[in-house]
Amino acid sequence: MHKRILACLLIAMFAVSAAGCGSSTSNSSQPKAEKKSLVIAYTPWTGYGALFIAKEKGMFKNKGIDVELQSIEGVGDRKQAFVADKIQAMATSMDVSVSAIGEGVPMKLLWAFDSSNGADGLIVKKGKGIEKVADLKGKEIAFHKGSTSHFFLSNILEKEGLSDNDVKAIDMKASEAASAFMAGKVDAAVTWEPYLSKASAAGDIVLSTTKDTPGLIADVLAFREDFVKDNPETVQAIIAVLAEATDYMNKNPEESNKILADAFKMKPEEISSDIKTIKFYDLAGNLEFFGTKDQPGPIYDIGKKAGIFYVNLKLLSQAPDLTKSIDDSFMTKLKK
Repeated sequence: MHKRILACLLIAMFAVSAAGCGSSTSNSSQPKAEKKSLVIAYTPWTGYGALFIAKEKGMFKNKGIDVELQSIEGVGDRKQAFVADKIQAMATSMDVSVSAIGEGVPMKLLWAFDSSNGADGLIVKKGKGIEKVADLKGKEIAFHKGSTSHFFLSNILEKEGLSDNDVKAIDMKASEAASAFMAGKVDAAVTWEPYLSKASAAGDIVLSTTKDTPGLIADVLAFREDFVKDNPETVQAIIAVLAEATDYMNKNPEESNKILADAFKMKPEEISSDIKTIKFYDLAGNLEFFGTKDQPGPIYDIGKKAGIFYVNLKLLSQAPDLTKSIDDSFMTKLKK
């Protein structure tokens, strides 16, 4: 489905959902009790480790909150579930959140999990004459169009004076791109760990990673705006739990690696390797990343770049104003 058509569908779906919620509210004179349960969607990414640590260690339960973690890898599927209120929050990359906001989906960005520091990258087959990014001109590259992988690729191509039009895109999800690459069906692919390490171990070339684009690929927790408005205590508790879980990960790496290995069906040593390519944000890191009203943090610049990316793809008519969506009020209340 064309992105613009999908965007209209998503907005229409949200309008119907919002109208239903509004009708229910207006017919009741009693204040609604806060919801203590919600579904958070995620993609299989070690950077979202705090969610799984919190779940496994009972941190959500200790706050009286029932959180279901649901894996939804497809960007479109995740957005549709979000708009339809099948999920109330999603762990996703900053650029995907920006595209959704630009499509008119009301959401709040309340927490940053991490930024990629070598965990995402471009792999190429050895012996195909691709030694540097400039050699990609005219080559086939497998990546998910309109995704974080595409955002990363566009940035590294731009550094070499190239654009998307200079390469032949093969549209597929990051995990599928990695599988196609490993099977020898494509000569180049944009994907993430552990596929980068597997490609390197197989003798292929990791041509570029997010170490070349510091801070560009960040991951955040985005909530439905109406859920935040109607359930501030629940949201506050979740942000507190994520801060607690991140601290737990930092203090208990071996146990955390085992928990994440079980969650992602990987080996603990693979998780340990992944984590070396990720910069996790604890509470202090989040406060710095979000900044203040007078001194905005890096999240605003990353969001601006993502907005321009989607405008250039003609998926958005204009870059969205993120000042209404980026909200540091919940994490600020945790500041000691």
